[in-house]
Amino acid sequence: MACKICAGEWPPKDHKIAELELTIAYLHDNQFFPGWTVLVLKRHATELFDLTREERSQLIEEVTEVSRTLAVVFDAVKINCELLGNQVPHLHWHVIPRLAGDPAPKEPVWRVLHEPKRLAQDTLQERLTLIQKQMKI
Repeated sequence: MACKICAGEWPPKDHKIAELELTIAYLHDNQFFPGWTVLVLKRHATELFDLTREERSQLIEEVTEVSRTLAVVFDAVKINCELLGNQVPHLHWHVIPRLAGDPAPKEPVWRVLHEPKRLAQDTLQERLTLIQKQMKI
């Protein structure tokens, strides 16, 4: 079975925030949790142990910088970082700002029932620009 990420089927290309050394950051297509970002490894790998020690170190630096950026931009109370891969077996981190008005602050986003929130193109562009201006990488 082909990898959705390697095939370019996900995440949406017009949601790209920035290209980093090892990863590309994309705004998740569901913005029910504002700022939800996906950090995708540029090459195919499914597990952290598939990376070299140096790649793992660089990867955590990139996750950290994206987390810091989202915390500032969205005034987050907490940042959730999740590396799962059960549905899309390609290394990618979900970096999710949890805000003061969070509907379920003690639950992981996966357990919060909601209708996906898609952004209009102009709102998407505004949000991407806002995040890009804060990035330090």
